[in-house]
Amino acid sequence: MQRFIAKVGKGQKAWKDLTWQEAKQAMRLLVEGEATPAQVGAFLLAMRIKVESVAELAAFTAAVREYVEPLPVPGHIPLVDLPTYAGKQDTFHASIAAAIVAAAGGAAILMHGHEAVPDRPGTAPVLAKLGIPTDLLPKRAVEELASKGFAYLDIALYHPPIARFLDLRQELGVRNFFSPVARMLNPARAPSQVIGLTHPPYFEKTAEALLMLGCRHALILRGVEGDPELSIAGVTKLLEVRGERIFPLTLLPKDLGLPLGSPREMAGFPRAKMGQEAALLRGILHNQIRGGQRNWIIQNAAMLLYAGRKGSSIAACVPLAQQALDSGAAAQKLAELAVAGEAVGASVTGVPRSGEDLVP
Repeated sequence: MQRFIAKVGKGQKAWKDLTWQEAKQAMRLLVEGEATPAQVGAFLLAMRIKVESVAELAAFTAAVREYVEPLPVPGHIPLVDLPTYAGKQDTFHASIAAAIVAAAGGAAILMHGHEAVPDRPGTAPVLAKLGIPTDLLPKRAVEELASKGFAYLDIALYHPPIARFLDLRQELGVRNFFSPVARMLNPARAPSQVIGLTHPPYFEKTAEALLMLGCRHALILRGVEGDPELSIAGVTKLLEVRGERIFPLTLLPKDLGLPLGSPREMAGFPRAKMGQEAALLRGILHNQIRGGQRNWIIQNAAMLLYAGRKGSSIAACVPLAQQALDSGAAAQKLAELAVAGEAVGASVTGVPRSGEDLVP
């Protein structure tokens, strides 16, 4: 590890990228606990300052994949991998309701994440308020996917070392390369991945790294607060990995036949009010909330349905998402997933009549 730290940490004029084999070896030293705490911190920070190369990101991901078996999800399932690691400060978790709508529309969504940042609540607390299990062991997650088309997997229950290094953000004060690695991990090796990012340096690199890892379909987007969500209030930049090529895209709601929304319609809730956010999502899924909040869910559900091969384009999948809400299929899917019953999330009582009551 000393040699690797020296190679990447010599400063702008002297540092060098690790080779594929060096990056894999460095990851093994980290995962297996061979590096000392001082070496771990030095290596993570040196890589952050240098900025990881495409080959390093791909090699790191390939190495961590070797420590766990892929989830044995049946191959006929139209599975979409949906990593949610960013956490939210300003907007609600549209990806949750969108994933449920997409599951109601015939796709299968494996959402995975980890609660590593106390001041940025992720998807798990909201899912729990909806009664959806967030502590499934990998075997149970596979069963849920096969029978219900949706499952949430805490990465700590699938790949504990990744969770341990994600938790280091609290100690170091900054993210490390385990954040993009977790996003690219793809626990079930789903044929389609949807990845949200914030930091520009990782945008093109993630697409190129996925190609190196053998991915043949993915959507990488400059998502809302770094989550895999298209914005309803502006332009979203995307890269689509299709086959062996990368296609740059820009997307506005009008491109999907939806009106432009406002940031207020995307506004979120503090951690203490996760019950209110769950109530908002419940209201949308029960088709009792109209307007921009509902449109935001439809837009993102259409993206997931496209990723799940349910239409020829995101725009073509908008009617499928609308039908899932209008028909009651989305509400039925929520009831099917909420195995924990009414006792979960005592603050979520009933379905709101209007989205206006749930704007913070």
